[in-house]
This record gives sequence, C-alpha cells and structure tokens, in this order.
Amino acid sequence: MEIKIIGVVGCGQMGSGIAQVCAQSGYQVVASEINEEFLNRGLASIDRFLTSGVERGRVSQEDKDATLSRLKGTTDIADFADCDMVIEAAVENLELKKKIFTDIDKIVPKHAILASNTSCLSITDMAVMTGRPDKVLGTHFFNPVPLMKLLEIVTAITTSDETRKTVEELGTSLGKTIVTVGDAPGFITNRLMMPQVLEATRLLEAGYSSAQDIDTAMTLALNHPMGPFALMDLIGIDTIVFIADAMYAELKDSKFVAPALMRKMVTAGWLGRKSGKGFYEYTKT
Repeated sequence: MEIKIIGVVGCGQMGSGIAQVCAQSGYQVVASEINEEFLNRGLASIDRFLTSGVERGRVSQEDKDATLSRLKGTTDIADFADCDMVIEAAVENLELKKKIFTDIDKIVPKHAILASNTSCLSITDMAVMTGRPDKVLGTHFFNPVPLMKLLEIVTAITTSDETRKTVEELGTSLGKTIVTVGDAPGFITNRLMMPQVLEATRLLEAGYSSAQDIDTAMTLALNHPMGPFALMDLIGIDTIVFIADAMYAELKDSKFVAPALMRKMVTAGWLGRKSGKGFYEYTKT
C-alpha cells in the first residue's frame, strides 16, 4: 500500500514535530487539535522551527514554503476522511487514546493504517477498539522529532506483517532509523531507560551525590550524550512519573516505582525545561 496522505491527531510538542517531518518528506499532512488556539500554537511552532532552519542554512526557503504548503490544520477529525494513515499523538491517557481510535476508525478509508505515538501504553488495547486491528501499531517518535533519528515501531499481537512493512518503509522515507519491538510495557527504550533514571533519582534523594556529579559520571564514563537528570528535565518530570506509573501497573516491579522526590517536584510544578525548573534551573528566552 502506498501512503500519500497522513493525518496527525494532536499538534502539541510531539504531534507538531511528526506533522513537520512528514510534510518535509513530501507527504500531504492533516494535523488536528481540539481547538483553534492549540492548533495555531502547534502550526506556529512548525513555522518557527523551519524559519530557524532557514536562518542557519539547514533548510532552504523553497523547502520551507513547500513543507508548509503540504500541511493543513483542522479542528474537525472528519478531515481525516482521505488519509492513508493516521498517527495519534494525544496526551498519554489510555482511555482518551482508545476513544480517538474508535472515532478515527469510523472516518478513514478501509485501507488506512492507524498508529499511536505512545511511549509506554498498550497498542493492543487500542487496536481492539477498531474494526481493523491488523492495521494498528505503534510509531514511537522521539523529541524533538525533526532532530532525533530513531523510530520505534511497536507491533500488537494483531498487527499484520504487511502493516509493519508499510510503516517501516514510511519511517525510512522520513529519514529515521527503525527498530521494531512487540507490545511490551515501555517497548525497548523506556524499558531500559526508566530503571536508570529512577535509580539516579534515588541516589540523589538519599544524599549520596549531586545531580551534576551523577550526570557527569554518566556522560564521561558511559559516553551518554547527556546524564539522567538533564534527560529527565528535557522529557519532563511529569512525563517520567507517568511512564513509571504505567509500567509499574503492568509489571508490578519495584524498580519502576517513581521516587517521592519526583512526585513532590511534579506537585511543585518543577517539570524541567518546559517549566523553567526541574533538577536544574533554566532561563526562558
């Protein structure tokens, strides 16, 4: 099956990035949001990113203009009626995602593939809400989507080989390196990352070391591009806690229990870069 038109549900940080890379790669894109304010904010972020690319010489003005011409914003999911694939990038709430899949399934053509950008939730739980479970899988992009090279493709037990292969080809056309994994909690990346960042927080919480020293140790000794605290600030402390809770609910393994310090930080609004303060402080520009 050839994919020509891609729908993206949600135009927030992840959704806008997904919409951008798809449009930059030559696909017609329909991006939706729940209201005009959120939609305009998401489309504006795409424009800013491309404008920055032009200023730095990474994107030509012609490519920017062509990308934006392939991108349509909407607040009406009926506009997905001609999409060959729809990627859901809503907030990490399983019940919401299940409803989105049920609603989109009624609108898109029978051949269309449905995908979720979830970082930890069950793809199978979403697939069974549709009349096409063989055409449902996970496409876990990484933030920021235009810069991160990896795409984690997650297959439910219902996902057909044809669907997987079609989306692998799509991912390659977006310039991504593909890894595939079955529908296990946390998939590959979060299954391995979460115990590390949570244990780093326990070391800090117990007073054994500072965030800076732990980050320095991990970057210099293990050659990680950034340490666990810088990474959590980038992802969002609230997002880390959510993923940890979701994985603990599935696996009942204590290594996925989020430390009390992180929950207090979320309560205080110390969410990382997006709030200006997390494990480190950030100056908003």
